[in-house]
Amino acid sequence: MNLREAARGQDCMVRLPDICNGDPETTVLAHIGIAGIRGMGFKPVDLCGTWACSSCHAVIDGGKPSLSRDQVRAYAMDGVLRTLTHIATRGTLSVRNNQIYWSER
Repeated sequence: MNLREAARGQDCMVRLPDICNGDPETTVLAHIGIAGIRGMGFKPVDLCGTWACSSCHAVIDGGKPSLSRDQVRAYAMDGVLRTLTHIATRGTLSVRNNQIYWSER
């Protein structure tokens, strides 16, 4: 399955304090905005994403949190690393037709 589909039912890997709802049923793949690889109308590849609950995802996408933008970015990048570690230690990644897929062991 692709990383977007695999996000369903996973724990939030971002874990923004006082924001994260901790509900795996709301988890989606949240793409992280980095200059040059994300912009109006296009998203980065799925490897530049993290599994995030709906509350953390809303903040990553520009919601108004109590945290600074740099703090949100740091939590999001930690989430990317947690997500990559999770998928790397529990399965296999493959690329087909510009889509990234994960096969769980």
